[in-house]
Amino acid sequence: MHPRPKTHYLKSLLILGGCLLILTLSACSSILLPSKITVAQSPWQSFDEAKTSFDRIIPGKTSVQELEKMGFDPFKTPNIKRLTYLEVIERFMPHQSMQVNDLDKPLQVCISARKNCYAYQISPVVSHEQRYGNVMLDVFNFRRRNRKEGWRFMALIVVNNDKVAYKLWGGEPHTLVLEDHKKPLGPFQDIKSGFSINLNSM
Repeated sequence: MHPRPKTHYLKSLLILGGCLLILTLSACSSILLPSKITVAQSPWQSFDEAKTSFDRIIPGKTSVQELEKMGFDPFKTPNIKRLTYLEVIERFMPHQSMQVNDLDKPLQVCISARKNCYAYQISPVVSHEQRYGNVMLDVFNFRRRNRKEGWRFMALIVVNNDKVAYKLWGGEPHTLVLEDHKKPLGPFQDIKSGFSINLNSM
């Protein structure tokens, strides 16, 4: 007649332990769920840093040597691509209907210089992905929520006879995408229902 209280005590401990585990998992959701960081290595730690360096470039004055000191050196700085004059033509004249005379004068002069004309393409990117929400729902695939945030800077620096002739920039100072995928049957369901919000277009 004595084992019954012991069994009841063990069951109570198991229930209590399970509750504590669930609370712990819920409290540590951001730590326990997987995350991913993607970085296209560059000297710039933010969009503003890259843009500030780019703004220091003065077409018609800045030399290649000065570009290198600013960090725009394809031989030392990763993820900077050097384009030939043929690739420059493809970038600025993607359609046959466009003529050289349609381009800005510095580009016309550069393209006519042929091999003395080239460009640097810069595209540093930083992206951080973090799953968040209820750990138990995520682990058993009932609901997975994902947050993607980062920035992307893009620039094209056209050089003629080792001096900057033209420059362009673009990019996304702040990207933010929220994903929410739901599976009512969890691991037993293969068809997803969910939505994705791109807050950059709002």
